[in-house]
Amino acid sequence: MFLLRRRALPPAPLPWRRRAGSDGTAPRWDVLVIGGGHAGTEAAAAAARSGVRTLLITHKADTIGQMSCNPSFGGIGKGHLMREVDALDGLCARICDQSGVHYKVLNRCKGPAVWGLRAQIDRKLYKENMQKEILNTPLLTVHEASVEDLLLMEPEPDRPGKCQVSGVILGDGSRVHAGSVILTTGTFLRGMVFIGLKMHPAGRLGDQPSIGLAQTLEKLGFAVGRLKTGTPPRLAKDSIDFSVLERHTADNPPVPFSFLSEAVWIKPEDQLSCYRTLTNGKVERIIHDNLHLNNHVRETTRGPRYCPSLESKVLRFPNRIHQLWLEPEGLDSNVIYPQGMSMTLPPELQEQVIACIHGLEKAKMVQPGYGVQYDFLDPRQLSTSLESRLVQRLFFAGQINGTTGYEEAAAQGVIAGINAGLRVSGKPPFIISRTEGYVGVLIDDLTTLGTNEPYRMFTSRVEFRMSLRPDNADSRLTLRGFEEAGCVSQQRYAQTSRMKAALEEAIAVLKSLQFTATKWSRLVPEAPISTSRSSLASALDILQYTEVTMELLARAIPEPLRKFAEWRQLAERLKIEAVYEWHVANQQQEIEEVRRDEALKLPEDLDYFAIDASLSQEVREKLDSNRPQTIGAVSRIPGITPAAIVNLLRFVKTNQQRTEHLKHSRIGRPLPEGNTFGKSTFQNSSLSCAS
Repeated sequence: MFLLRRRALPPAPLPWRRRAGSDGTAPRWDVLVIGGGHAGTEAAAAAARSGVRTLLITHKADTIGQMSCNPSFGGIGKGHLMREVDALDGLCARICDQSGVHYKVLNRCKGPAVWGLRAQIDRKLYKENMQKEILNTPLLTVHEASVEDLLLMEPEPDRPGKCQVSGVILGDGSRVHAGSVILTTGTFLRGMVFIGLKMHPAGRLGDQPSIGLAQTLEKLGFAVGRLKTGTPPRLAKDSIDFSVLERHTADNPPVPFSFLSEAVWIKPEDQLSCYRTLTNGKVERIIHDNLHLNNHVRETTRGPRYCPSLESKVLRFPNRIHQLWLEPEGLDSNVIYPQGMSMTLPPELQEQVIACIHGLEKAKMVQPGYGVQYDFLDPRQLSTSLESRLVQRLFFAGQINGTTGYEEAAAQGVIAGINAGLRVSGKPPFIISRTEGYVGVLIDDLTTLGTNEPYRMFTSRVEFRMSLRPDNADSRLTLRGFEEAGCVSQQRYAQTSRMKAALEEAIAVLKSLQFTATKWSRLVPEAPISTSRSSLASALDILQYTEVTMELLARAIPEPLRKFAEWRQLAERLKIEAVYEWHVANQQQEIEEVRRDEALKLPEDLDYFAIDASLSQEVREKLDSNRPQTIGAVSRIPGITPAAIVNLLRFVKTNQQRTEHLKHSRIGRPLPEGNTFGKSTFQNSSLSCAS
C-alpha cells in the first residue's frame, strides 16, 4: 500500500459517532462516502440498502440534509430524476413529501410525458427528516471529520487504472479503510466565496473548503476544471409588501413525488403561496455602474447557463425585464428566497438593487447573496457506473462531476452508491442506459460529452421522452433495482409488481372491448369520435380522447372496468398509457436500434492510436480523450463523422467475430462473451492495446 503524499502519520483510533445499524469497531468498511450533501446522502443510503457496511464522513453531521441554495425540489426534467431516484428506493422524494409547503406540477399545458413535479420545501423540516432517515438506516454509520488524502495501493491487473483506492486519511491523521470510496464533495474542492471584491476560502458561507483532497486528485492526473455558481440574498418576509405582488397558489390536491406516498403531509389549504415581481431599468443601471466592484462576474470561470446571476442576465440580455419569484423557506420561517436574484455585488449595493424592485421597496436583507467558485473533475474520466478510470474503486457523484442542482446530485448519488456496493461484492455494475431513464441520459451525457459549464437536466436532452415519463419510472427501474442491485425494499418491489400486473391486465381488457364508432358514441357521448369511422375502436382507443376518463368508461361498461376505475392511481396511469400508446409503439424501433449500438462494447483500455481502422488523427484524438464505452456513445461525440463511426463499427464487428472464433477454438481459456472484446483478443492479432 502507498500514499500519494508520503506522510509519517501513525494509525490512530477512530472515534465513531452517530452510528446506525452496526456496532463495528473495525477500521474497514465496505463503502466509504465523503460528503453529506444530496449526492452523499443518497449514495450512502443506496450502498447500505444494497447490503454493505457503509460509512458517511462529513464535516458536520448537523448539516446533513441542508439545502444550501434554493428551498425547492423538482421542476421540468428534474422532477423526472426525482421519480427515478424514488423508483430505486432513494430518499429525496419521500422526504419532500414529508417536508413540502407548496406543491405544483409544471408544464400542465403540455402532455404528461413532460410534466414537472415541483415543490417548495421547508428547509428545517427537510433537514430534520433527512437526518432522521440517515441516522436510522441499517448498516450506515455517520462520522464527523475532514478527509485530507486517499490511501492507494497497486491496481487490480485485469482492470484499467494506475492504482486503486483502499481508504482515506482524515484531518487528524487517522486512517479509514474501505472496499470502495465515493467522493461527493459538492462545491468544497478548493471552494472560494465571493462577495463584491472580497473573497475567502469556503465551500459555502461558513464552511471550510477541501484543499488537500483537491491537490491529491490533481496529482493523480485527473483533469480538473473550475466552475462557479451563486445564491441570492435572503429577505425578511415581514418587510415585503405582498399585497402589490402577483400571487401564485399551490395545486389542490398536491401531487406527491414518491410512488409510496398516497398523499403529502400537508393539507391542501395550508400550503403557502409564491409571489412574482419584476426587475426594471433602475436595477440594470445599478449593476452596469458597479461591475468593477464584482470579482465573481468578471472572472472567466463558467457559470450556470440556465440559472444565471442577475448580473449575467443584465449583461447577456440588456434592456429587458426579468421576473423574480419570492419563495417561502418554511412554515415558521420569516425568510424569503428571491429566485432569480442571485448576485455578488457588495452588500450595500445589493440592498440598493432590492429597494428598486416593486413590492421590495422596504424589504430588509437578512443575508447577502454570494458566489462560489470550485474545482470539478472532467466526468469523461468516469465509466457509466461512475467509477473512475484512473483510480480503481473510486467513484464520483454530484457537483464534482460538473452538474448543478439537488436532483442531478441525488440521481448520481444513488447510482454511485449502488455500484460502489456491487463493486465490493464482485457483482456486475448497475447501468441505466439513455433508453431507460433520465438518469441514464444524465450520466451518458457527462461521461461521453463532458461539460464546460454546470450541467442541468432538461426534457429536451432526452430522445425518448414519450417512453421515459414520470408516471412509469417504477415500471422501468424498480424491478431492475430489486433484482440486479438489491437496493429496493420488498415493500416497494411488491407494490410495483402489483401495479405492473394490474396495468397489463387492464390494458388487455381495454383492448379487448371493441365496438363500432356508433356504439361508442351512444355509450360515451363525451368522446368526440367520428361516426363515419368504419373500423372497430377499442376502449383503449376511446380513452385517448381528452374528454374521456376511466370513470366515464366504467360508467358505460361497469363490468369488467369498474375495479380498474376505483383504483385512482391505476386509473390515472391507464389514461396516460392510452394517450401515449401509439407514440411509444412508434418509438420502440428507434429504442431497439440504440440498444443494439449500446450492446457493441469497446474495451476501456483500447489504444485508438494503434488500432487498424480507417480513422483520421483528429477522430483518434477525440476517441482517446472521451474514451466511449459503446458504439452508441461514439455516435454522440461532437466531431465524429458518420464515416468514422462506420469504420469503427466494422473494426468492432471484425474483432467480435475473431473473439467468437477464439472462444470456440480454445478449450479451457475463458474469453469475453456477448458483444465484448478485450485485451485477450488483441494478444492474438497484430493490433496493440494500451497497458
